[in-house]
Amino acid sequence: MIRSELVARIAEQNSHLYAKDVERVVAAILDRMAGALADGDRVELRDFGGFSTRGVKARTGRNPRSGARVEVEAKTSINFSPSKLMQTQLNQATAAPEQEAGRVLEAP
Repeated sequence: MIRSELVARIAEQNSHLYAKDVERVVAAILDRMAGALADGDRVELRDFGGFSTRGVKARTGRNPRSGARVEVEAKTSINFSPSKLMQTQLNQATAAPEQEAGRVLEAP
């Protein structure tokens, strides 16, 4: 799902809100989350998961085209940890198609 689909779905489910207002709310939430992560804070959405930042050390890499050594600078990356509820929902969602396929194969 992309941002515009999220805005459209929220606006569809809340007919009393205009899509432009929903867009502003979504933008404000995402901007605040990005700001918190940039400040080094952790962002947690209950029953969804948490976002945090991690430092990645500088290293020596290789240019895949030429094979030459390249120094890769240290950087910060974002880490997402799903909640237990999200893990359970994802595992149920991925198990269901396999179970359905198994039933079809076992049927005479």
